[in-house]
This record gives sequence, structure tokens and C-alpha cells, in this order.
Amino acid sequence: MLGTGTTDNPGFGFRARVPLQVRAAGKSPVDRTEVDMKLGALLVESKLTEGDFQIAPAALVKNYRDLEQVFDLKALPRSGERYISYQLIRNVLAAHASDLSFCVMLDARRPDLVEAWYSIMSCVRDSRLRTRCKVLSWQELSIALPPGLRKFLHEKYGIEAR
Repeated sequence: MLGTGTTDNPGFGFRARVPLQVRAAGKSPVDRTEVDMKLGALLVESKLTEGDFQIAPAALVKNYRDLEQVFDLKALPRSGERYISYQLIRNVLAAHASDLSFCVMLDARRPDLVEAWYSIMSCVRDSRLRTRCKVLSWQELSIALPPGLRKFLHEKYGIEAR
């Protein structure tokens, strides 16, 4: 389902090190943000209880070195001087910088999160990067999980296999 190997071990709180704009010293600093998980060549952002993908000031988002190369900036969703779905923007940039794939895992009962995902993906310029990015619902994933974990997701979050 995730396109990873059976021997890939998850790394939680993965430091993606997304390049920022070059400063005076000529060296490109990196963002210290964590991605929820790295599994083989896949970065994963997981949404179970959070309300959204965060909003960030345009000045912060524009610090990313490859922002204009990766995204059509005019099409990225904004609210005034703030970019909507900042976590998704940052995670797609992380996948680009590391030549990895990216998957956002979310609750299928949250169509607003699905819509947010597609609004960001529609702005990705490179079709090769777009094909390395995917969305998977917890409901879809739970089909492939062992019964105990499936029961946990149902009892704690009301998630049922679809």
C-alpha cells in the first residue's frame, strides 16, 4: 500500500533538513522541521486528531530555497500574507530535496483535509514529483493492518476499515 519494502524500519520524528535560501556566507542553511515518519524512501505526515495542516506567514515560506522551482506560487492557497497548508508545502519540499516519496495519511471523514491536499498537489510543477506524492486514508490502511491494531484505531479514533 505504501510502496515500501517489507524490511524497511520506520524512523519517527525524521529531520528532513529542507534547504533554505543561501545566506551571505554562501552556505545553504536547512529547516530543522520534523516529518512524522520516514519509512524506507517514503516520508509520511500523519493526521489523526489535528485540525489542519497549519498556516504560516509568507515570509517564512518564501525562505525555502526550492519553493519557486517546486510550486506555482501564484496558485498556492493563501489567506492574505499567509500560506495555507504549510505542513504539506514543507513536506513536499522535503520529498523534493531528498529525492524521496511523500504520503499524507488522513481520516477519510475529513473531506477538508483531502481538499487541502489536492489544492497543494495541483500547484506542484514537476509531474515526477507529483507521482511520488500520495494520500492514503486511515480507513484504507486499516484493511491491511493486524486485527489488534485495527481494533485500536476503531476504539480510539472511530476509524473502520473501508
